[in-house]
Amino acid sequence: MSLNLLAMRRVGRLAAATLLHVGERLRAGVSTGDIDRWVRTYTAARGAKCSQLGYQGFPAGVCTSRNEVVCHGIPRDDEVLCDGDIINVDVTSELNGWHGDTSMTFCIGTVSAEVKHLVETTERSMEAGIAAVRNGAHLGDIGAAISELAVREGCSVVTDFGGHFIGRQMHLPPHVSHVGTRGTGLVLREGMTFTIEPMLTLGSPQTRTLEDEWTVVTRDGRWSAQFEHTVLVTRRGSEVLTRRS
Repeated sequence: MSLNLLAMRRVGRLAAATLLHVGERLRAGVSTGDIDRWVRTYTAARGAKCSQLGYQGFPAGVCTSRNEVVCHGIPRDDEVLCDGDIINVDVTSELNGWHGDTSMTFCIGTVSAEVKHLVETTERSMEAGIAAVRNGAHLGDIGAAISELAVREGCSVVTDFGGHFIGRQMHLPPHVSHVGTRGTGLVLREGMTFTIEPMLTLGSPQTRTLEDEWTVVTRDGRWSAQFEHTVLVTRRGSEVLTRRS
């Protein structure tokens, strides 16, 4: 087994554990600033770093994207979770120079049936994308699997953002689209590591970026959910490096 693979497995487990640590503490009344502090403290205690902190000027150790926020939400002490909210917590950990990236959308208290459907469909679409990964498959197979399921369930797939390859750097090319055509795009080979992180919405997939130059929201104000794993292409299929226990 290569040292690279061992390193990616270790950092993947750390990112997954960090996300679980946060998820166990989420409830109405918690601020997104609290989430940032939890992530920073947990990460530092394990001799690791928050990959996102300072990345191209990003001011926090984690992205917290609530309700209509699609991605890259900045944690704030004055943003407090309420019953019925959803929030995506996006953790990227760096350990010994390697990066692991994972996110999950959490439901706070009791959410509406429509929102619950969105969250569940988004997770299922990510798993459908992962199921398409294997040695010899194409990147387009992943996007097709995700978009086919999402459309069938009445959700839209955001196309302005997507997954990415990952390893010694948090973001590496090529882009991993969450829409696509089967049999097209880069051929996947054993040993490749990348993220699959679909963002689905209840309305239009169009987005806009707020004045902070980071926070991305839906143009129509409808809610959005996201799930993400770091995936390794194996000889027989794939291994999810950030699978939560």
